[in-house]
Amino acid sequence: MNEEHILVSRHAAVLEIRFNRPAKKNAITNAMYGAMADGLEQAAADKHMRAILFTAAGDFFTAGNDLMDFAAINSGEAAENAPREVGRFLMRMIEAEKPVVVAVQGNAVGVGVTMLLQADLVYIAEGAKLITPFIDLGLVPENASSITIPDRIGYVRAFQLLGLCEPMSGREAAACGIANAALPMAEVETKARAAAHALAKKPAESLRLTKNLMRNREALTKRLNEEGALFAQRLKSPEAAEAFAAFLERRPADFSKLG
Repeated sequence: MNEEHILVSRHAAVLEIRFNRPAKKNAITNAMYGAMADGLEQAAADKHMRAILFTAAGDFFTAGNDLMDFAAINSGEAAENAPREVGRFLMRMIEAEKPVVVAVQGNAVGVGVTMLLQADLVYIAEGAKLITPFIDLGLVPENASSITIPDRIGYVRAFQLLGLCEPMSGREAAACGIANAALPMAEVETKARAAAHALAKKPAESLRLTKNLMRNREALTKRLNEEGALFAQRLKSPEAAEAFAAFLERRPADFSKLG
């Protein structure tokens, strides 16, 4: 699948997957998810690819899912049997045996945050904000983040992020263990790329086995599927309908009328 908003390129033994939709804050469409999943599958199949690097163009890492796609699903305008590529992307992130490095040079929203918990190294801009607005959209967390975020940063801080939907700064993300380091924006991609190339020079099989020992893929997959079923239900809920309508009409959502 070729998608101009996702650039997949090879640099020595590192496969780079780059968000390239800066005019829309790198909001992710179904086709973009498919292109990213294709990239991860390409890296898995190529023995010469030793690491994966996610980067982004512009001043946003990603605004998360394109809400126009969500609104189309909620309204029934989306084709009922059309393949949803997001599930394939999320599963490939969990399955990835080669190290994944992410350069978060700007704000990350929704899946742009939860994918960081599936990565192995994360470098973030000091002034970037991490935002997980699932509840504000009438949805639930995805990408197994209902276990990965509490496991990483503790329950109360996770509920502040997922329940109150309060932004977390890049500095805070590094301090609590979501990111390895918070850096000036201009240094983030360089640092992440250097880390990816350093990993690519390590003994590949030792690195693969170590990553496998450190990750409980069975638990992650189980929670991913549980969240996915609830997420699909919530996409068609009255609360989600109100949240998407408010977004499109550029007004505050009013959930009080829903009881």
